[in-house]
Amino acid sequence: MTKAICIKEAFEHAQKPHQNHGKLVASLKQTYNELQDKIHFHEEFIRYLKCVMIIYKREPAAEQVINFVVKFLVCFYEPEKDATEDKEEEEVENSFLNYLFNFLLESHNANSKGVRFRVCQLINKLLGSLPENAQIEDELFDKINSAMLVRVRDRVPNVRIQAVLALSRLQDPKDSDCPVVNVYCSLIENDSNSEVRRAVLSCIGPSAKTLSKIVGRTMDVKEAVRKLAYQVLAEKVHMKALTIAQRVRLLQQGLNDRSDSVKGVVQKQLLQAWLRLAEGNALELLHRLDVESCPEVGISALNAMFSLSPCSDLIKNFSDLSERKVILVEKLTAENALFWRALCEYLKSKGEEGEEFLEHLLPEPAVYADYVLSYLQNMPVLSQEEKEDMTCIEHLMTKEFIGRQLILMIGCMDTMEEGGRKRLLTVLQEILMIPTTSVSLVPPVTEQLLSILKDDDRRIQIVAETISEVREALVTVNQPFDSAAIRKQQLRLAEIKVKLMEAKDALEQCVAVQDFSQASLLKQRILELESTKRDLLKEAEEPQSKEVLVEKDDPETLLKCLTMCNELLKQLSLSKGLGPTMDGIIESLIIPGITNIHPAIRNMAVLCLGSCGLQSKDFASQHLPLILQVLQIDEMKVKLSALKAVFDQLLMFGIEPFRAKKGGSFQNGKEEEDENEQSAEVTKEAEEEETATTHNLLQLLSGFLDSEVSELRTEAAEGLAKLMFSGRLISAKLLSRLVLLWYNPVTEEDTHLRHCLGVFFPLFAYSNRANQECFEEAYLPTLQILFNAPASSPLSEVDAGNVAELLVDLTRPSGLNQSAKASQGFQGLTVHDSLAMKVCNEILADPSAPDVRIYTKVLSSLELNKDFSKDLLILLDKVLEVVKDKTCLRIIEKVKNSLNKGNHIGEEVSKTTNETGLSPVTQDRQQECDGAMPNPVNQDEGKKETAETSGEGGSTTAKLRSTRSKGLRKATVEAKSVPRRRNCRSTRSESESREASEQPVSPASSRLPRRAKTAALGKTRLNLSKLLDQEPAE
Repeated sequence: MTKAICIKEAFEHAQKPHQNHGKLVASLKQTYNELQDKIHFHEEFIRYLKCVMIIYKREPAAEQVINFVVKFLVCFYEPEKDATEDKEEEEVENSFLNYLFNFLLESHNANSKGVRFRVCQLINKLLGSLPENAQIEDELFDKINSAMLVRVRDRVPNVRIQAVLALSRLQDPKDSDCPVVNVYCSLIENDSNSEVRRAVLSCIGPSAKTLSKIVGRTMDVKEAVRKLAYQVLAEKVHMKALTIAQRVRLLQQGLNDRSDSVKGVVQKQLLQAWLRLAEGNALELLHRLDVESCPEVGISALNAMFSLSPCSDLIKNFSDLSERKVILVEKLTAENALFWRALCEYLKSKGEEGEEFLEHLLPEPAVYADYVLSYLQNMPVLSQEEKEDMTCIEHLMTKEFIGRQLILMIGCMDTMEEGGRKRLLTVLQEILMIPTTSVSLVPPVTEQLLSILKDDDRRIQIVAETISEVREALVTVNQPFDSAAIRKQQLRLAEIKVKLMEAKDALEQCVAVQDFSQASLLKQRILELESTKRDLLKEAEEPQSKEVLVEKDDPETLLKCLTMCNELLKQLSLSKGLGPTMDGIIESLIIPGITNIHPAIRNMAVLCLGSCGLQSKDFASQHLPLILQVLQIDEMKVKLSALKAVFDQLLMFGIEPFRAKKGGSFQNGKEEEDENEQSAEVTKEAEEEETATTHNLLQLLSGFLDSEVSELRTEAAEGLAKLMFSGRLISAKLLSRLVLLWYNPVTEEDTHLRHCLGVFFPLFAYSNRANQECFEEAYLPTLQILFNAPASSPLSEVDAGNVAELLVDLTRPSGLNQSAKASQGFQGLTVHDSLAMKVCNEILADPSAPDVRIYTKVLSSLELNKDFSKDLLILLDKVLEVVKDKTCLRIIEKVKNSLNKGNHIGEEVSKTTNETGLSPVTQDRQQECDGAMPNPVNQDEGKKETAETSGEGGSTTAKLRSTRSKGLRKATVEAKSVPRRRNCRSTRSESESREASEQPVSPASSRLPRRAKTAALGKTRLNLSKLLDQEPAE
């Protein structure tokens, strides 16, 4: 029999970790049932509950009591046998529950964050623990709903989390106007705390309104949120509720996520859930992903599924192959062709382990070559009417997709055997020569052909022969009429007629004299003459013709040949150079293609011309004007190819070969005219001409940064960034333009552009000091452009203070990689020292300008070398005299005081230097923190969230914070950068440093045994008994 227990005793026992809450609940319920005065029990229960509610920290004892309270209240809803007694008890129990809910709702606005947290936690646990058939009054429902909707806007994240969880049972996903769903949709996108977003994800009910919000969280900056979003999609969302574009995007992002745990969820949960919905049929899953439009995603998904099964099972499950180890042509589909190719490539990537299984999937090379040839030879050719029918076009595109997969599978074949290799080469050449072969199939066929051939000369020879065969066609040509031949033919015909008449006369005479033997001979003669006469008449009526070879110049043929040439140039090594064969192709095919009327041909010709330029510096210098002309006058797609070609050649050879030609020829001409007057004047004119050429070229390229076409703008920015990073170009002006372009709201949707520049800035800045000096030179011009931007300019929306913060962070001396520091040796003034002088002079130029606050804030965040601060202190004194703003004055005073303290420390250090005999370089490295004043950017998550991308090869992550005001979204820079080490941190307080030095931890005692840890944890646990013994406050 259960023993009754008082409330205080129940609360004291409930906080113990191993206490049986079920027995406590039963005992306290018995006490409750025996009492006549329920009101007194309610008040006492609330009094002891308050002792727990004031504790914000999630102490084990407090959590145990909260769980006990919830179990005690829920036990009243256990079903009873007697309906009448159940009804009476329900009224009593509901009064207790309503009393508790009213108390909690009255307390949700308390000033204490602990009380607000516990109120939301209790409501969450109570609503979550009540059975599904439990009911509460409408008035109470509305009160809970209203209170929790207020608490989801609380300033404390933990309170918001509990409020979000409490609202989960109050939402109605079917109601488009449900206030809970609306709040969830707002929080899941806008809340700054990742745990709050996770809580919303775990609670929100999928619907037509919320599905896009859930999918959007798969791109969250926090790994845990992305992971939970994929879990929710796998468990709660049917694949048919997602569009094909959403399915493809989810797999594309998830399988390429930078976090292994997120990739694991997509691979083991989302993909497996979709596979179950497709009844385990991988081909059906591929069909629902529309792999014809995005084969790369299909390959990634298949590889993820293959990695979860042993190779032997993969072979057994693939049953579409015939006895010849090929899929029958009539059974080929886009899905099974892609699956076949993906499985072969996966097994080949396994090395020796997969080679033995690969033999069960592929036939001999010669057999497979004939199989591919027979399929491509039967490719349908559309008539003019069929080209207007979308069904016919889609059927042809499917055929071409299948053909492409079959061609790419050649890369998995073993071409070591001579006979199979020769047959493959022959078949691939035949495929290129088939008139019905689509242009889209030419690149993979040429790529496979060149991959079999290893020698560059052999490659050039084969491609040149193939191009010649494709362009040359056998055509029948009518010969012109020759009058002499016609006259001769007429005379011959007249002669035959005369002989025929004579023979007929002789025949009549022989018949008359009954000489039948002679008559038989004459009759045979007459038949021969008539046959000859008919042949002559036929020849006279039909014109003479003959078959001749003609060079085809139709657009499809030219595009095929140029595509083959482009693929060849991609495969050639850059040291090969251009030989006579390539020169012939350039003159007969590529150069004429530049002026062709069809844009696709011009585009491919520009690509070929640019690739040829990479083979020869002289060729690139000779044909650069042609590419620049295309860059200015052609259409957008051709311009883009020309722009890429120009940047590739500049990266390969630099700018010198393109600007020295004119100057050199000019100088040589002068030497021939007059050798005595050439030295000074000619050299000066040549240098001016070279400078003008360089300036014009850079002006043309940088002009695309302002292009309205996002592709040209992105390509120009990426190309200039590559030139600067490779050391081919150094320009503070261009660097300033790139920074402004990165912040410009116009480029907000250009994700590739922003990602490219976001990676470039830290890598470029931290590689060496010269690059940081370039940023320093661009600092003031960049800010001046922002300060003077008119209201109509998009740059007026950019936060100038944030740009200044970025440039300060990029020029930090502590950010330089260690090898750059070691190679440069000891340097007195740092980049920040020079920048501080410039900023002070800018403040003195106009002390009353509103921009002074930004400049003073910059001064406080600089890493200054205190050993070289005399000139800066003088400038700071002058600034203090002219600046009137109190905020600015306080900041400048702090900077000045910090520098003065550094000087005293420097004097003491100089004394110890004489005693120890250390060199200045050694002292500078050992006392990096004493010689600098680091003021890192605020790293609080609530203000700024920074995504981190781990660099490959062990490189650490450089964090670059960037926020945009006036509604602009935060820009996050993810970059692999050099390690940033600091020997000490100025943010650590002196007391912490002192405690750390006084309490060293020995290696032997750094790891405590398990029992010692348990004992120490037990001593630190909170005991609520003292709080429970306190008298209630009046």
